[in-house]
Amino acid sequence: MKIQRVTLREIAMPLVTPFETSFGRLTNRRMLLIQAEVDGVSGWGESVAGEGPFYAPETVETAWHILRDFAWPALKDREFDSASEIWELLANIRGHNMAKGAIESAIWDAEAKQKGIPLWKLIGGVHREIACGVSIGIKGTLEELIDTVERELAAGYQRIKIKIKPGKDILPVEGLRQRFPRIRLMVDANSAYRLEDWSHLKRLEAYYLMMIEQPLGWDDLYSHAELQRKLDTPICLDECIHTEEHARAAIELGACSIINIKLGRVGGYTSARQIHDLCQRRQIPVWCGGMLESGIGRAHNIALSTLENFSLPGDVTASRRYWTEDVIEPEVEVTPEGTIRVPNGPGIGFTPRMDRIEKLTTRKETLT
Repeated sequence: MKIQRVTLREIAMPLVTPFETSFGRLTNRRMLLIQAEVDGVSGWGESVAGEGPFYAPETVETAWHILRDFAWPALKDREFDSASEIWELLANIRGHNMAKGAIESAIWDAEAKQKGIPLWKLIGGVHREIACGVSIGIKGTLEELIDTVERELAAGYQRIKIKIKPGKDILPVEGLRQRFPRIRLMVDANSAYRLEDWSHLKRLEAYYLMMIEQPLGWDDLYSHAELQRKLDTPICLDECIHTEEHARAAIELGACSIINIKLGRVGGYTSARQIHDLCQRRQIPVWCGGMLESGIGRAHNIALSTLENFSLPGDVTASRRYWTEDVIEPEVEVTPEGTIRVPNGPGIGFTPRMDRIEKLTTRKETLT
């Protein structure tokens, strides 16, 4: 296999409704799409880097820079047998997983298309249908939050996750549990708390949460281990886990009971499968988190979620939940039972809408 050219595109898409987390409020999403021509076949990927360095150090600007000035020079003119080799070919680039994961996933898509098989089969997936949860941003009032949860439950979603931060935590959770006593409920703090807040976080245990996701520092495994010893509720790690080594350290330290695997955060399928396999051996359940992706990134999340140990509902949702119109066809839909049926077409199983993508493109660069 050999890459002939790579095209970088930045697109801008307005969210259907604003999305607020502990580190900010988002109304429009800047996204970096990558199209890789491999032996005459186009594969597509998406960098999940954000507008600013708040969830992670990477941004759209840094990802563009790394892809153009380092990843592409490392890969051009190289012969390789499989997309599984890309992780090692880019190993000299430290960090920048969201950039590396974008080009790696595009090459996986191209390889699956060349072989005429679905990407999920190429990576070793087994689930033909994946369970869907939903992530709800911080709302201005409890009434608004309850109304939103009611709509999502009516749409079939099997698990509700709400974002929390200091001052926006106990009351929203209490209100939801009173209104919906039997739903699968979890919270995500995006590193908004410190270890000394443990007694406050322990108050959440009265509301029977599935898990508390990433309550402490984005790179602080030690404090999460201390916190997990104080809580009965499982801690799920997200921002802390970038490699198999991080996952192993988290498990050995007792820093979590669950891990959220995001394709972009860990640098693509090769790393994601390593983490998945480690967790499966250690009986740590995993699930797939979302990063407000376009349909390209969403399609890759669907493929990833077919791996065997993805046993909890992820944040993979319908296209229309975030976008009035997506960049793929068909758009991603969720069944009334709260599942997504995995596509059987070659590659990611969805077709990029070039007319829509070109209309949304704010900059473009082709590397040959």
